[in-house]
Amino acid sequence: MAGKTRLRDPGVSPALELDTLIHERVRLAILTALGSHGSLSFNELKALTEATDGNLSTHTQKLENAGYVQAAKSLFGGRSKTTYEITGAGRRALMDYLQALERLMGGLKATS
Repeated sequence: MAGKTRLRDPGVSPALELDTLIHERVRLAILTALGSHGSLSFNELKALTEATDGNLSTHTQKLENAGYVQAAKSLFGGRSKTTYEITGAGRRALMDYLQALERLMGGLKATS
């Protein structure tokens, strides 16, 4: 797995279970957008994440390198179009991340 993941240890803070690759705001926005919408074009992702071209390119590349998203390039009206889709590994990593957040929030609620 590409990001930082730890096995559940009752003595360890759930915050340490969070996948550091996903934890970055734009990458989390990319994965949740793709998880909700299926495949999205670069421009659609840009609009949904409010990222700049360069920022989105950097973050999608990191997610691609981790195997969390895949890109497909095609020609549309004589212009290059890149479409992104979350992979099975990306969906599992996102679900694991969200479960770790739930454990973290549950622990915080229990102490208040």
